[in-house]
Amino acid sequence: MATQHQDISRAKSAELFEKAKNFFPGGVNSPVRAFKSVYGTPLFIERGDEAYVWDADGNKFIDFCCSWGPLILGHNNAQIREAVAAQLDKGLSFGAPTRLENELAELILSNNSYIEKLRFVSSGTEAVMSAIRLARGYTKRDKIVKFEGCYHGHSDSLLVKAGSGLVTFGETSSAGVPKSFAEETIVIALDDKKALEEVFIRFPDQIAAVIIEGIPANNGLLLQDQEYIHFLRAITKEHGSLLIFDEVITGFRLGFQGAAHHYAVQPDIITYGKIIGGGMPVGAYGASKEIMSHISPDGGVYQAGTLSGNPIAMVAGIATLTQLAASGFYDKQEQTTKDFVETLRNYIADKNYEVQIFTVGSIFWFAFTAQQRISRAEQIDPQSMEKYKIMHRELLNQGIYFGPSGYEVGFISSAHTEEDLATSIQAIKNALDIVFQ
Repeated sequence: MATQHQDISRAKSAELFEKAKNFFPGGVNSPVRAFKSVYGTPLFIERGDEAYVWDADGNKFIDFCCSWGPLILGHNNAQIREAVAAQLDKGLSFGAPTRLENELAELILSNNSYIEKLRFVSSGTEAVMSAIRLARGYTKRDKIVKFEGCYHGHSDSLLVKAGSGLVTFGETSSAGVPKSFAEETIVIALDDKKALEEVFIRFPDQIAAVIIEGIPANNGLLLQDQEYIHFLRAITKEHGSLLIFDEVITGFRLGFQGAAHHYAVQPDIITYGKIIGGGMPVGAYGASKEIMSHISPDGGVYQAGTLSGNPIAMVAGIATLTQLAASGFYDKQEQTTKDFVETLRNYIADKNYEVQIFTVGSIFWFAFTAQQRISRAEQIDPQSMEKYKIMHRELLNQGIYFGPSGYEVGFISSAHTEEDLATSIQAIKNALDIVFQ
């Protein structure tokens, strides 16, 4: 019978959390960090290096959260650190153009055939918000179609049956969003052609855009068939609507050209974030020259930002994407992840445990279910999260850090060594034995 490991000390983290409650709602600056869906108090992280993080109590963890995805090169990457340090001597922010913006944009556009022009912003939320405004301004229509389980940041019109940050707390929308805003957003299930066909029949010439995560990864990993994605492309073209790919997670994670290349489909607008800045706050949205010509100052769709193209974020992005553009980088990442997942799947099959591991690129997700395929949010059993809570606690006790919600995906970075992964595999086996004992 598997034996549960003794809980690690979180005394200092707990003390910091109690103090934080005096300053921040729920003691955190982003909801899922509050550990409401798992055991114990949040870990307060002191530092990170390569595949590891250390908390305030000195506990060391192999990190599969990777700051929610952007740290594809691991923590404290030398080239990124050195680039940022060199820029610090020159200044932090100018609110004016720099050559660094040109350099990063050229690096992206010369290696990405799915966009012709882009605009840098400061976050993924801002990128998606701007893309929605562009779609409305370009089409002169108001309504947006999104999919249940897809999260596109916390702008008002998109916080309707959104992703993990809301589902985790049993909510389907956010307070403070005017009804009139929500009414301009139509929410349907993923992987349901008939539902989308009915939307276009019911709202003729009113749909500005259909937005989908490149691969939905904020509410579990909801893998979609290529045929369905191509259906989205066809039906939006037929009705004069735009197709927006939110690639804040998948952009530069699945490959340099993201989910657009993975599915061999041309979206009208693509949004990016996270990885572009190598851990610094940054986002971007891009499209054809013709669509982007509608952005101010060339066109009438206004969008601005003092910190857009911030020089620190730009140098971090240049250092990051230069490494990602190296030949074979993504092939190696995908193979490493496949090997990691396959080893665990074999163990799960031998033990006949009711758990699936879904994966794409260097992303993976544990689902405590017998279902071989999950493509919709409604297919996830909320009760299964109790098993994830047990696994999460046991992994922390063995020095493995996963995101503090069973709806969150895991990420493998190039900094994860064979030894790191072997250690993690054994820890996961131990944790699953405890979950199913």
